[in-house]
Amino acid sequence: METITLTPKAINAVKLAIDEEGLSGHGLRVAVVGGGCSGYSYALDFEEESEDEDLALDFGGLQVFVDPHSAQLLGPTEIDYVETLQKKGFVFNNPNATRTCGCGSSFS
Repeated sequence: METITLTPKAINAVKLAIDEEGLSGHGLRVAVVGGGCSGYSYALDFEEESEDEDLALDFGGLQVFVDPHSAQLLGPTEIDYVETLQKKGFVFNNPNATRTCGCGSSFS
């Protein structure tokens, strides 16, 4: 199964957020949830440990957890972090998405 990847900018942004929130030892939960204007939405959260069925990945010391259902929908998605004059945040480059919304946070 193809798995998600995080760019170096995304890894650094998550590590910085973990430090700022005082959540040392936590990892990043990446999930797909129902909803959003295109059918599914991406969800990011901090979590202390993985669940039994999770795909657990390591990106330079950053633990990333993905549940099996989300892993199927995400496939080879690349998660990046961008900072421009108009936008600041995580961007999901999902080749499995057949349609995305204007904000880029939901897909079908």
